Parts: sequence; C-alpha cells; structure tokens
Amino acid sequence: MEHVNIHETVKKLLDDNIKDAVLKLMLKNRRQAGEYQYTLPSTETYPYQWLWDSCFHAIILNHFSADDAQKEILSFLSKQFDNGLIPHMIYWEKADVFNINWGTEGTSSITQPPMVAYAVWRIFQKNGDEKFLRKVYPNLFHFYKYLINERDPHEQNLVGIITPDESGEDNSPRFDEPLGLPPIHSRKTNFKRRLKLIDENRKCNFDAPFCMKNFFWVKDVPFNAIMVENLKCLAHIAERLGHDYDAEYFGKQRQEIIDAMRELMFEDGIFWTTYGEDYKKIKVKTWALFAPLFAKIPTQEEAELLVNTYLLNKEEFWTEYPLPTVSLGEPSFNAEGYWRGPTWFAPNWFIYKGLIQYGFMDIASKLKNSSLKLLKKSGFREQFNPQTGKGLGAKEFTWGGLIIDMNDT
Repeated sequence: MEHVNIHETVKKLLDDNIKDAVLKLMLKNRRQAGEYQYTLPSTETYPYQWLWDSCFHAIILNHFSADDAQKEILSFLSKQFDNGLIPHMIYWEKADVFNINWGTEGTSSITQPPMVAYAVWRIFQKNGDEKFLRKVYPNLFHFYKYLINERDPHEQNLVGIITPDESGEDNSPRFDEPLGLPPIHSRKTNFKRRLKLIDENRKCNFDAPFCMKNFFWVKDVPFNAIMVENLKCLAHIAERLGHDYDAEYFGKQRQEIIDAMRELMFEDGIFWTTYGEDYKKIKVKTWALFAPLFAKIPTQEEAELLVNTYLLNKEEFWTEYPLPTVSLGEPSFNAEGYWRGPTWFAPNWFIYKGLIQYGFMDIASKLKNSSLKLLKKSGFREQFNPQTGKGLGAKEFTWGGLIIDMNDT
C-alpha cells in the first residue's frame, strides 16, 4: 500500500487560517452558567449543551487550551444523576426548541455515546494534570459502571440504548425496524415515533432494564465500539491513579464487550446492530460498519475487507465527498436526509482515527482532505450532501472543528 504523509496539508490548513476559524467559532459558541463554562453546538439550532458534542468540544479545545477543555468536561459532569447516568442534554437556559418533557428538571433522562473517558485521557496526555484526573475519576467510574450494570439486563456483555437519541444519530435507518418504520418515511413521522418512545420511558421513570426490554431494546455497534475504546482509556486513568483493581476490572469489561460483539453482532465480515431478546441483526449498511475500527476490534484482515469492499466502493460509501452516513445502495439513502445519507464530521473523525489504527494512512489522508474541502466549500455546517458538498442543517456547527484533531495524529 502506498503511504502518504498525513501531515502534508497541515501547512496549507494554517495558511488558510482554518485553525483560527475553528477557535473563532468555539469562542462564539461559548456560554457561561454560573461557575460553569460550556459550548453550544450551534447558537441558533442547538442552544443547549449536549453530552457527546461537549466531548468533541473538549477534544477540539484541547488544541488551544487544556484548561478550557477541562471546563467543558466539568460542566456536563455537574449534572450527573445519582445512579451514574450523565444526561445527554442540559438546559442551562431555556430556548424555543427541543423543549421535551424528559421527566426531570433542567436535563434529559437519557445519555449519549460514552466519549468522556477518551476526552479526559486526551486532555491528561497534553497537560499531565493528575489533579484533574482525580477530580473527575469518581464521575467516570460511576458513569461507566452504570452502563455496564444497568444497560445489559440479560448479561450478554453488550450495552443497550433505550431510544435512537442515545446513539447520537436520532434518525438513522439502523433504527427503523425496531421503531416499526419503513425505510422511507418523513422526518416528522420518525420524530413522532421517538416522542412516543420517550413518553413510554417516562411512564416507567426511565428504568433502563425494564424499559429497554419492553419498548426499544437495541445494542448499537457504534455505541459499543465507543464504549470499548473508552474503557481502555478509563483503565489507563485508573492505573495512573493507582486504582489497580479498577484498571483490571475495566480492562476485563472491555474484552467481554469485544467478545460479545463478535459472538452476537458479527456476520460475513460486518458487525451489525441488533435488537430484541434474540439479538436480531439489523442489516442496514450505515457508517456503523466502520465504527469498530475506532476501537481496533476487527482483525487486520477484517479491516482490509471493510475498507476495500465497502468504504472505497463508489456504489456504497466512497462518494465525491465521503463519507455518507448511509450506503448509496440502501433504500433509505437520501443525500439530504437527516442522518440518512449526508456526510457528518463526527463519523468522519471516528473513521479517520480507525484507519490510522490499521495503517491505512493514504486513505485516512484522503478522508481528511475531503473533509477539509467540505469546510472550504460550505463552511461549518451540521452536515453535507455527500455528492455535491452542499452544506445542510445547522450553521456555525462545531463538529467541523474536529478537522484540527485530524491533523494531529
């Protein structure tokens, strides 16, 4: 395989002031709530704090100020529930959008992909602030223990989600079948079905094992792959702090999830999201096919199969502006449908990191450069048409800032 220097465009990036543009956006979207500092994903469209968005924000801010990155983490940890759950939304100031009744005051009652340990470990790797690690470790311990204990009611070592919103991909066609929806339907129909699910969960007080089994019992591939990588980071944190027993425990849990993914999700070279008590595979090709690369779960041979058969296939995922969130070959593919085809920066970032893990440096470079082209063409948008590069959704959306982390690997 021909290798390309993945840093070859760094100078060009800086010459075009991309890094300055990212910092300007992050500062523009910064807010203060009492002692807490946080960042809005988009001031007009997303005027609250979201969990995995803030993890991305911390990763981005870490390139400018580790102190600001730490503040981003501390703000959402401040609303952690007694049972360990970290809510996916914090309503620091009420606005006119997303006013959903979650049964709690000031936050939601669900979570999002567990990226916080990864973000914390990245911050520590930069500044070596062990005091910060000690401060947040109890929060991390209880959050990941909650996911391990409460989100696996049948003790099969896979973490479950109780609504598509917990995946971070609210409208993904991966969840059509569990929601009882056809591959082609309106965003309004999808939202209505998810609101019904929230109502059902609220009636049982978001008791995850009970609600999951009765309404929406899904084991999602990206969520579990992210959990695997974060448990590795959490084990590093525990070991650094001298909690050897914890480090061993989280390392063991990580391996058990990997083994369960292979046993219950893997078929024909692909890890598939599953649902129901019989772990029925949802064979819808989305970017989730490549999420296990982030945690280096596939073997080298399996990774090469994924990349060569699917990622680089122009009839599947290798579009003019990769990477579409849904394969072009799926009935549900819509180049401008919310999470049903457009290119998003977070999936590109996860896949980029995964490609690097397996030595696909030239492909990673192409994905990074394509992501940069999207920013130059359409600015900091929420999502992009994978065929034309047209910007879609929210404007001044922070996820585009991950481009600077794709140049620091």
